[in-house]
Order: sequence, then structure tokens, then C-alpha cells
Amino acid sequence: MTDVELQSLEVVVANLHRRYSGVTATSRAVAPFVARRVRAGWLGTDAPEGIARLNFRDLVALWRRRRPLVWHARRNDEMIVGVLLKMLGWPFRLVFTSAAQRHHTWITRWLIGRMDAIIATSEVSASYLTRSANVVHHGVDAARYAPPPDRAAAFAETGLPGSFAIGCFGRVRAQKGTDLFVEAMCALLPRYPDFTAVIVGAITPEQTPFAAGLKARIAAAGLASRIVILGELPIDDVVRWFQRLTIYAFTSRNEGHGMTLIEAMSAGAALVATRAGAAELVVADGDSGVLVPTDDAAALAAAIEPLMRDPAAAAAMGARARASVAARFSLDAEADGIVAVYRALL
Repeated sequence: MTDVELQSLEVVVANLHRRYSGVTATSRAVAPFVARRVRAGWLGTDAPEGIARLNFRDLVALWRRRRPLVWHARRNDEMIVGVLLKMLGWPFRLVFTSAAQRHHTWITRWLIGRMDAIIATSEVSASYLTRSANVVHHGVDAARYAPPPDRAAAFAETGLPGSFAIGCFGRVRAQKGTDLFVEAMCALLPRYPDFTAVIVGAITPEQTPFAAGLKARIAAAGLASRIVILGELPIDDVVRWFQRLTIYAFTSRNEGHGMTLIEAMSAGAALVATRAGAAELVVADGDSGVLVPTDDAAALAAAIEPLMRDPAAAAAMGARARASVAARFSLDAEADGIVAVYRALL
């Protein structure tokens, strides 16, 4: 950025995490909408279109600037950097977004205490904080995550067997409940030959043994061609996969929010979700989705089976889910809430 642009900058959106994650995805989604409302720049990896990009030379140029600006952090490392820069003379007002639905570690609590403002992504997340927070719910880009003109044709272009897809997206690990999904699919797919199950998400090195166990179980069930683990995909490909799904299974045992909930609903997929993250906030049980207990593969399978038996009912549920999300969880509303916090500090 030029010196003139830097002097008018109001917000630094920090993304200092090398590995792409759900936190990165949520920040990338809303950042361009924020940038339409304030002069904002993105510092770090995975910058989205629609927001200015900052480098570390730009950051140095902001030292001792007279006008304050916001440093928005979403992780501990970004809070640490913000606290240090403020101590060294950078004119930052520090904001942290908390999505966790659990008690924070002592270091996170200490860092939160150094922030000038806190945003919580739900009332549940706010309840785990020891100070007041502004609740701003995540939103989804309903135009981008829109149902396809022809879902059957969208799935057919993949070349996978059957006529319908059921998906489970997110990093492949126990916390996300990928094993619960595989167990449910091993029970159901032999009875519903028109369905193929698709797992999309990164397999990190430490989760390789877990993923290998899933693959062995799938092979033992004779379902290697019908439970497909695609691994990590570019975001545009992930969007297309949401649009191919008839049913989406949200299987997390523990979750901060769960963006895939509202992404799948926006794309018009019928939803079966464990009561984790924002599921109980987002889903009207029996209408826009079905809620099941966490860590219960049998309950998951029992909730999914009626939708596999009746794809037309699944399509109707998906249409209700999209209407619900579009009305309640837009990115414009999320950006308005975030910018209100910025304005109060600036």
C-alpha cells in the first residue's frame, strides 16, 4: 500500500496461521464485506479478493502513527503479536473473536484480558468468557453457496456411482466425528445403492493413523467406491461439492461454531447435525434439519435413513434450510456487527 493509503487505514485483519483452517475460512468469508464498510487490510496468508493486502513493510510503516486503528485477531498467536506491537508503539485497538465453546487456557484468558473489545460468535461462546463480549453470529454468502440449477446433473458430472450424494466436510479427525460418519455410512449404504458418501477435508500428518483406520474400515465393508475420501480441496471445489449434496452430515463431537452447517444449508442440502457448535442455534429441529446427540453413530444413522429413503423429502428440507439461513445468517449482517465494534473503538 502507499503511504497515503496506510495513513487512512482503519483495520488490520490478521491471519498469521500458515495452515488453512476453519478460522481462516470464516475470516476470509467476511473480510471483503467488512472492507466495503471500513478501510481494511489483510495481513498474512490466504488473503481473499476484495480487501487490500498488507505486507510486513506496511506494518512497519504504521509504527508511531498518530491515528489509532484496529488489530483484529482470531487466534492466540495473533493476539500475542497485537499485544507486543501495541506495547512497542503501534497505535492499535485490539479486538479478538472467540468461537470456542469451552473454557479457555490460562494464556488465552490472559490475552483476552489485554484486548480492547471481544466478539463472540454465539451466546454459548460468550458464556465461556470472563468478560463481556459483543455477540456477532457468523454469516454465509448465500449467492456463492447457492443450490445448483440441477443437483442431479451436478452430482452426475463427478462420475461417482449412484444418483445422490451425502457429505461430511472438515478436517478428518475424531473431534470432527469423521469416524461416526463412516460408521453410519457402513450401516446405511448397502441398503441405499443410489447414494455415495463423500468426505472432504485435510488429513494432517498427526491424523494419518486415524484416517488409515477409517480407510481400512471402509475397505472391510466393501464400500471403497462408495465412501470417497477426497482430502483437502481448493475452496471453489468445496463450494461445488456442497452444491452436489442431497444430505449433509455435521458430525462434530466438539465445535466452536461449525461454518459447514450454514454453508450446507445455504446450498440447499438436507441437514443432520449433532448438538455441537452452533447447531442448536441454527437448526430448527425437524424443519430445517434434524438434531442428534453427539458421539452417537446409531442415532446419526437413524436420523439420516429417512432422508435417504425419500430424496424428495430431503430436497424439501434443504429448501427450508436455505430460506432459514438466508434470512438469519447473512454476511452483510455479520459485517455490520463487526464494524459496529470497530467504530466504538475508533
